[in-house]
Amino acid sequence: MRLGMDQTDAEDCSCEAMDHFDLLPDSILLLIFNQLGDVKALGRCCAVSKRFHGLAPQVNDVLVKVDCVISGEETSLNAKGKSFLSCFMRLFLGNIVKPLQALQHWMAPKKSTLTQISHHSPREVLKNFNAITRLRIELPAGELGVEKGVLLKWKAEFGSTLERCTILGAASCVKKERDQRHGKTRAGSPNLLRERTEEALQSIGGGDDNGSLPESFYTDGGLKLRVVWTISSLIAASARHFLLRQIISDHPSLETLILTDSDGQGVLCMSKSQLREFCEKPCAASPCSSRTQVPALSMRLCYAPYLELPGGTSLEGATLVTIKPVDQPTCKDADQFVAEAFEEPYRSAVGNLMKRKTYLLEMNSF
Repeated sequence: MRLGMDQTDAEDCSCEAMDHFDLLPDSILLLIFNQLGDVKALGRCCAVSKRFHGLAPQVNDVLVKVDCVISGEETSLNAKGKSFLSCFMRLFLGNIVKPLQALQHWMAPKKSTLTQISHHSPREVLKNFNAITRLRIELPAGELGVEKGVLLKWKAEFGSTLERCTILGAASCVKKERDQRHGKTRAGSPNLLRERTEEALQSIGGGDDNGSLPESFYTDGGLKLRVVWTISSLIAASARHFLLRQIISDHPSLETLILTDSDGQGVLCMSKSQLREFCEKPCAASPCSSRTQVPALSMRLCYAPYLELPGGTSLEGATLVTIKPVDQPTCKDADQFVAEAFEEPYRSAVGNLMKRKTYLLEMNSF
């Protein structure tokens, strides 16, 4: 009787000591790792065992959250190699656009002041992954810091250069109560913004009879402010695109690449064909900054003084800007791209604005 009990206890101990993950084939473990996605979680898996260490870098779906931003004093803002984009935002755009802290972290050269902190760029984090097909990188915040109550969102697609972009802005975004108005945003006027704004204002055209701009829109700086938003969004998008060039080069297996932020302010997307084009035809860098050069653009602007959206959200001074290169024909799915660029309730705002009067603008390459 005692012998039987000892044998049972031994079998139980053997089962408890067994690693049940060892019974799973590699293909099942890869499915599990792909569901994890987050690069930090995958990094912890690599430390579990040699088998995990060999399998985790083979995942197809990876999410990289850039959750550590270094302050301006610790980055290249105070170094000789400071980026044009950071200086531009810091010195000229005042309260409309705050420094691009997340992008500064990527672009900053390594300095002795950072040696005590373990910070790694997305490229360094991803260097051991060899089979990524779908990559999503999330910045801690959008680059364009607007005043509280102001709405500014954008979505852009790139190949080797900008292919199309949609921007939704509003002077005031409030919930439930329409009469909670916020003061107007204040903007500086750097040379680049001034030049592009004047070009856009000179090229404005007409559309149908629904949603005409009020006369005050021209005189109180409303239209100029929208052009500033547009240029700022394009600069942010082109800076993100430029920073991706090394990651794309390191991972030829990529089929989808998304660079977004936790605020949902801006989204840059690249499909398989666009990634292939980027590899075959490297991006043209802007001569004066660390960003991709923006081509000459054709833009369509729609405006509504007030929109009531689902869920009690309301927009005052809502503006939709759709953008494509001048020399690029209109894509068949252009309207679909614009209509689906943002989630609700802002998707409803886009749908409403697309039905309104359209103003045509053009902008030179910069």
